[in-house]
Amino acid sequence: MLVLLPPSETKRAGGDGALDPTVLHADAELGETRARVREALVQLSSDADTAAKALKLGTKNRGELEHNLRLGTSGVLPAIDRYTGVLYDALDAESLRGAERDWIEARVLVQSALFGLVRAGDRIPAYRLSASSRLPALGSPLKRVWGAAHAGLEWPAGELILDLRSQDYRALAPVPEALFLHVVQRGADGQVRALNHFNKAAKGELVRRLARSGALLRSPEQLVSWARDEGLELHADGAAGEATLVTELGAPAASSRAA
Repeated sequence: MLVLLPPSETKRAGGDGALDPTVLHADAELGETRARVREALVQLSSDADTAAKALKLGTKNRGELEHNLRLGTSGVLPAIDRYTGVLYDALDAESLRGAERDWIEARVLVQSALFGLVRAGDRIPAYRLSASSRLPALGSPLKRVWGAAHAGLEWPAGELILDLRSQDYRALAPVPEALFLHVVQRGADGQVRALNHFNKAAKGELVRRLARSGALLRSPEQLVSWARDEGLELHADGAAGEATLVTELGAPAASSRAA
C-alpha cells in the first residue's frame, strides 16, 4: 500500500549534505518541473517585500525566506523528519526504528509544493512555499504546473493508495484511484462532526499505527478489517473512493503509543 501525506508549513531547519534533485522520487517525470518551480521560488524570494506578501509571511517568519535562497547548501533531512506540526508530531517518525521506519520510507509519499511528490526518506532542505502560493515567473498556478507534471506518473496496480492530503495538495497531483480519508468525531449525542485541528493529529496517529503494525493492505475492505483489529472505527466505500475514521469525543484518535 501507499500513503499520501500533505506537507507542513513548519519545518525543521538544518541538516547535512547538499540537495541532489536527481535522486528524488520520480526524477524522470518531475525533475524538469522541480527545476522550474525552484528557479521561480528563488527569483521571488530575492525580493523580500514582494516574497513576504506572496508567501504570506509575517514579521516573525520573514527569516524563512533565507531558506529559499539557500536550497542547495542549507543541509538536507529525510522529508518525514523535515516537516513538523500537528500531523507530523503525532506520527513522530523519528522515534520509529527498524521495520517500522522501513515501512514509513517504503510506503509514505509527501506532497511538496516545491518538490512535488517525494518519498518519506528523500532528503530535502527547509523551504517556504505552499500549494496556494503563486510564483509569477511560472506564469501559471502551481496546481496547473504540478498537475501536468504528475499526470505522467504510473501508480502500482493492485495496491491500496490511502490519501491523507488536504484539498489544496490533492489538486497538485490528483490520484483517481486513491481512497481519500475523512476524519470525524462522535459527540455525546451520537452525532458525528468533521474535525478541524485534531483532524491532522488523527491522521498522524493513524499512519504511525499502520507503520507499527507493518500493514500491507490492498483494498478498502482490508483497511476496514485492519482498523477493526486495531480497535479503530473506520468505514470505507471503495466505489466512491472515500473512507471515514470515526473518533470519540475527547479522544482525537485512538492512541497509537499504546499499540
